[in-house]
Amino acid sequence: MKEIRISEKEAGIRLDKYLKKLLPEAGSSFLYKMLRKKNIVLNAAKAEGKEILKTGDVIKIFFSDETYDKMSGKGIDEERISRGRRAYEEIKDVVILFENDDLLFADKPSGLLTQSDSGEELSLNDWLCGYVLEKKGGIDLRQMPGVMNRLDRNTSGIVMCGLNYAGCRFLADSIKNGGLRKLYLALAEGELKGEGELKGFWQKDEQNNKVSISDKGEGSPVVTLYRALEIREGYTLLEVELKSGKSHQIRAHLSHIGHPLAGDLKYGGHPYKGKSVQQLHAYKLIFPDIQDDNLHMSGRIIESRRDF
Repeated sequence: MKEIRISEKEAGIRLDKYLKKLLPEAGSSFLYKMLRKKNIVLNAAKAEGKEILKTGDVIKIFFSDETYDKMSGKGIDEERISRGRRAYEEIKDVVILFENDDLLFADKPSGLLTQSDSGEELSLNDWLCGYVLEKKGGIDLRQMPGVMNRLDRNTSGIVMCGLNYAGCRFLADSIKNGGLRKLYLALAEGELKGEGELKGFWQKDEQNNKVSISDKGEGSPVVTLYRALEIREGYTLLEVELKSGKSHQIRAHLSHIGHPLAGDLKYGGHPYKGKSVQQLHAYKLIFPDIQDDNLHMSGRIIESRRDF
């Protein structure tokens, strides 16, 4: 039998959603069956799953240790913890821009994956796991930390990380609700002056991992805002803000108007200072005014500068 007491940071989620996070390898029908049979109980009473958990609530799960470990994906967690420890030892150029009990904002260097693919290459997400293990006294396997936005491997800048369930939920809501502003610094080929709003239709070729933007036609509508900051030796330093946030959007949209990013060979750019790496940096987050801001992020600005 496993007994789990709900903490303040876990409160507010529905019981069934909490159980799916706790036991990711268990199907929904199996969990509801266990609730009906009282193999899972809330505060020693039968539960339906739709109950909203409160601080101090107690969940009891009457599984064998073998079944619980299988349903919780313990082997997967152990593998991630092992990768995390290795990543924290090997990856030394991640800078922490801001941190509190629930959130961490990291400055990702160019060349580092945000999240690992199916291979063995370590990522910022692995580093985050290792950081929590090393600096936070271990990991609660019910609240694994995670990155909440993805940057291309060769795009540097701010990555938002939740250190627990409360942090991940807050960031997910901030992104979904559209109030969070995300700004980039981009070095584009050619000269652009003033500011502008680029509109178009976005489509992705999954096989070649490449995006196209068209003025008319099918695809998802996208909006990219830009403001020229400085013109230098055939390049323009831009501040760019996404109003839609699609994969490769900035790279493809600037290429579409004839100003590809310096170094971005994939989208028509040319090598920059001998390197074939897009000159793009996620440099600023601006949080809106937030009512009932338990995580103290209302109006906060997170910023990271980069010289091109």
